[in-house]
Formats: sequence, structure tokens, C-alpha cells
Amino acid sequence: MTRPAYWAYLLFWLVLMALAIGNGVLREATYGQKIPELYAHQLSTAIAGAIFGVSVLVLSKRVIPGSPGEAIAIGFTWLALTLCFEFLFGHYVAGHAWSLLFRDYDLMSGRVWLLLLVWITFLPYLVYKVRK
Repeated sequence: MTRPAYWAYLLFWLVLMALAIGNGVLREATYGQKIPELYAHQLSTAIAGAIFGVSVLVLSKRVIPGSPGEAIAIGFTWLALTLCFEFLFGHYVAGHAWSLLFRDYDLMSGRVWLLLLVWITFLPYLVYKVRK
């Protein structure tokens, strides 16, 4: 595993989380007040996916994973960090009930957060394939 690329992408996860938080603040301050909550959730998730995609593409102009395996390892590391942040921060800091946190995983009710998690998991690999 090419350590410099892995560590650059690992640190970049902090940028992605800052962008995600900013996206959530934007939703709550603007369109989230004007449209139903489910639609705001869906739109916000799509916006986050687009922002993440562009951001990682920009990062990949400077550094790309050294191999497909490293790209996959980065993606699964991002997934683990995101889940830990979401549940630990969401429950213990923000005070959200577990049921509220798990609600976003219900695709059948229109909650699409799970799709964003899949996206961030495979995004480093997709960018690796595009750049190679």
C-alpha cells in the first residue's frame, strides 16, 4: 500500500466531513424549511454525493491511490470513519435517539443516506480507475 496516498486520502476525509456538515447547515438554513423533510433529505444527500465526487476528483489531480487495493482500503476506511462519526457524534454529542439515526437507512421509505455511504466507499476506486 502506498502510504502517502493512503494518508492523504485519510486526512481528506476530514474535508469531506466539513463539506457534509456545511451541506447540512445549508439544508437547514434554506430549502429544508421550504420543502418536506424527506425531499430535503434526498436533495441534501444528492448534493453531498456531487460535492464529494468533485472534491475527490480534485484531490486525485494531486494524488491517486497506488493500486486498486489501496483505493478500496481507503473507501472502506472512509465508510468506517463515517459510521463511527455518525453514530458516536450523532448519539452521544448531538443527543439523537438510536431510532432516529437508523431511520436514514430505510430505503423503502425513501431515505437515501445508505446510497451516499455506498458512494463514498467506492469513490476512491472509481477515481483511481478514471485517473489510471
